Amino acid sequence: MKFKILGNYFNGDFHLPATTGPLAVENIIKRYCPADLSLLLWEAPVDYRDVDRVVESASAGFKTWRKTSQEDRNKLLKRYAEEVSKRKEEIALAIAYEMGKPLWEAKTEVASVIGKVTVTIEDSLPRIANKHIDNILPKTNGHIYYKPLGPSLVIGPFNFPCHLANGQMLSALVSGNSIIFKPSEKTCYSAQLLIECFHAAGFPAGVVNMIQGNGEVARRLLKEKSVKGVFFTGSKEVGMKILDTTHHDLGKLVSLELGGKNTTILHGDANLEHAQQELLKACFLTTGQRCTSTSIVAIQRNIHEEFIEKFHNLAKKIIIDHPVEYAREPFMGPLVDQGAVDSYLLFMGMAKREGIHEVMRGKQLDKGKKGHYVSPSIHLSERWNNDSMFLHSEIFGPNVTFIPYDTIDEAIKIANATEYGLAASVFTRDHNLFQLCVDEIDSGLVNFNRSTVGASAKLPFGGVKNSGNYRPAALTTIDACVYQLASLEVLGDEADDIKSIVGLDL
Repeated sequence: MKFKILGNYFNGDFHLPATTGPLAVENIIKRYCPADLSLLLWEAPVDYRDVDRVVESASAGFKTWRKTSQEDRNKLLKRYAEEVSKRKEEIALAIAYEMGKPLWEAKTEVASVIGKVTVTIEDSLPRIANKHIDNILPKTNGHIYYKPLGPSLVIGPFNFPCHLANGQMLSALVSGNSIIFKPSEKTCYSAQLLIECFHAAGFPAGVVNMIQGNGEVARRLLKEKSVKGVFFTGSKEVGMKILDTTHHDLGKLVSLELGGKNTTILHGDANLEHAQQELLKACFLTTGQRCTSTSIVAIQRNIHEEFIEKFHNLAKKIIIDHPVEYAREPFMGPLVDQGAVDSYLLFMGMAKREGIHEVMRGKQLDKGKKGHYVSPSIHLSERWNNDSMFLHSEIFGPNVTFIPYDTIDEAIKIANATEYGLAASVFTRDHNLFQLCVDEIDSGLVNFNRSTVGASAKLPFGGVKNSGNYRPAALTTIDACVYQLASLEVLGDEADDIKSIVGLDL
């Protein structure tokens, strides 16, 4: 095996479940490299008994952490950033081998992990600064205090196994919550390396916790009464299951970052060379496994034929290879697993059955090493078809469908047609047209002459409709890590004239 799993982390240390003897666990997750299926990366034993231990650890850690000064919390977070920086090459390699993301892209993810500490302290933390209002009532001052929720569960995704969970964990920690990290079962080792960095930074026992496992581990954690915050990044379907599990527990705050079916509007007056490069990244980066990937391009009819031809020629130049052991540095690595390949190919067949024109065929590829490699795909639909399952579905693979439009109102209608509302972008030289799209498109992000992928940590990140539940991440994650306590403070304790109280028989 290439990597060693240390087990679950609670009470300030790693605990590896037994795989032999009377207490041995039966469930062991094996992870093979998606870029080389002959390479066993690790084996992770799953122990459901550790759910109780992790929760107890987080509850004890919260009692310590909530009383820790803000200055000391910040110092520990900065130390954590230093530890990640020391091991950035190692973490990037783990992401690349586990998830299939090209090494250059994995290094970008680790850089975001490090940079997020500064953003959390300098930009997010001021959002929850206590507020004081003088003379809010006669002889009375008012106060708003932001208090931590309690032990908070972070359920991480596979596509950004470190960056996305990291942002949620940092916001929870800086605001005084203890955390339980349940990473994707596909990226256990990348997650473990982050926890090793928290450990090396010297966080008090119980403040940071992690448990490896499958969906059943998450389900059991969600049912725990002492878990007060829940942060999930992933599919709409799993997000809805989380709500089904937690909706009777009014003591839980649930923050969901879900999928997207993201539209780019490409107007005829845009800089088409710039748009072509931006769209190549938007559609095919991370092998299309980003919730913000562009899935649909509403393109003005008078430019669509020439643009699609050029875009197709550019897409054919994409290098697809092993993320680390490559002959030429790739733009795309493999999909994450066989299930993702099967789903991608299923959608290719669906498009054909629905009569959507195939410009570039999406297919499974044979590379030097057997892995989950696929080619990017491009489709053309002559119009929006509200009955099309293909056009409505989040494919989570390297696919884009072009749909011609005549008027900007038609393009906006296409952008609003799906059940999702995460990200959109508009390419045009007309700022008034862009502003119309901002006003009319139902989406959490609408970019101007920039693709849907990539976001700023200093802005909110989240969607509407089935892309989330109005608790955006990035800058504003911290808003979901606290509750507000209001307080009235009377200035002086002199008694009023008793006769001022109406209804007394004096």
